[in-house]
Amino acid sequence: MNASFKTSDGCEIAYTLHPGAGANAPRVALVHSLALDRSIWDGVAQDLAKDCQVLTWDCRGHGKSGQPLMTYTPQLFARDLAELMDHVQWPSAVVGGCSMGGMVAQAFAIDHAKRTTGLVLVDTTAWYGADAPKVWRERGATGKEKGMAALVEFQTTRWFGDAFRASRKDVVDHLVKVFLACNPDCYVKTCEMLGDGDLRAQLATIKVPTAVVVGEEDYATPVAMAEALHQGIAGSTLTVLPGGRHITPAEKPQDVAARFREVLAKAR
Repeated sequence: MNASFKTSDGCEIAYTLHPGAGANAPRVALVHSLALDRSIWDGVAQDLAKDCQVLTWDCRGHGKSGQPLMTYTPQLFARDLAELMDHVQWPSAVVGGCSMGGMVAQAFAIDHAKRTTGLVLVDTTAWYGADAPKVWRERGATGKEKGMAALVEFQTTRWFGDAFRASRKDVVDHLVKVFLACNPDCYVKTCEMLGDGDLRAQLATIKVPTAVVVGEEDYATPVAMAEALHQGIAGSTLTVLPGGRHITPAEKPQDVAARFREVLAKAR
């Protein structure tokens, strides 16, 4: 079911609810990466929907959701998810996020702990490093000044390994289309959010079953960043996916879905 709702500050949020195995089935909410949309999760959602309810959505400034120009923060996006869960009458869920979505998922687990039954953090980090504010603002400026097309080659080689790009041109072409449709002004605001984001100090408050997942060849959030997350969240597991790069939910959906199943089993 595709639908939309309005947040408390009036932003339209587009979402898809896969009812899966019915109202009593476990619930999984998924958050996508920068300048893409909920479709990065299609393969994972299809797998999980066999026996779970799955909620995917476009973050504000992305996809078919509203595009207000304002200061974006992981906490704001997490609040949007909490309000979306209210709208679909989900008291709680296992929350998963990829890249930007992983930062949002962390913020959700921190700010809405009672509504988080488990956490899956894919190709992500709690902090991009001391030079992140500068680097991310430069990337945002490139998208704004030269157009999103100027970033496509840089992005696709980071998203997927060479073999996947050659064999699954359909997936690559679809996500490039989504990327090119991204509002450059919203892209700038989201780049600022990622550059300024730092959730390290609050990681210790996360007490739910957590899986950290990263592609072996991820240049954007390298294995070292995943290791830092794993060390910061007590009891978490760490999985390095051989040959994976930065958008492993699209590249290796079955492997990523398997990590969700592990967390769901612990959350029960």
